Amino acid sequence: MDAVIEKGRALLRARRGVKFNAEDDFYILTPDQMIQSFQGITRGITGAMIFIASLSLLIGGVGVMNIMLVSVTERTREIGVRKAVGAFRRDIVLQFLTEATTLSLLGGVIGVVVGVTVPMAIKAAFAQLPAETPCWVVIVGLLVSMSVGVFFGLYPAVKASRLDPIEALRYE
Repeated sequence: MDAVIEKGRALLRARRGVKFNAEDDFYILTPDQMIQSFQGITRGITGAMIFIASLSLLIGGVGVMNIMLVSVTERTREIGVRKAVGAFRRDIVLQFLTEATTLSLLGGVIGVVVGVTVPMAIKAAFAQLPAETPCWVVIVGLLVSMSVGVFFGLYPAVKASRLDPIEALRYE
């Protein structure tokens, strides 16, 4: 490849009349250079998508946590009754973690449905365009969704489990 590029460079310099000590007044672009440029652009786009997805997960997680904190506040009396009749802290943590995970998983299922439907619609509209959603992407999406629910639901769940039963029963 290098030999061909050098022969091409010499030929172009001779035809254009470029002097021996002058710089080239042309540019030779090889397919390898085009592929490297394309890969650089792809890496940049991938990095931006990862950043946007991470930001979306963070915002969604904070939303889940706020919903769960409101749920803990609204159900303080119920928590007090459960603790008064002998519920352990782990039971209450498990209850609220299950709710947070279910809430996040529901959002994940909606995201997966949209993520599978869009490529199917693209494939139906443009038969030549190979648009598919791999199975591993669906599984990873649902696992990440559940993980966000567990991570951001942990604080409200622990907060609910630490409520004093007497104070919780008095809460209006």
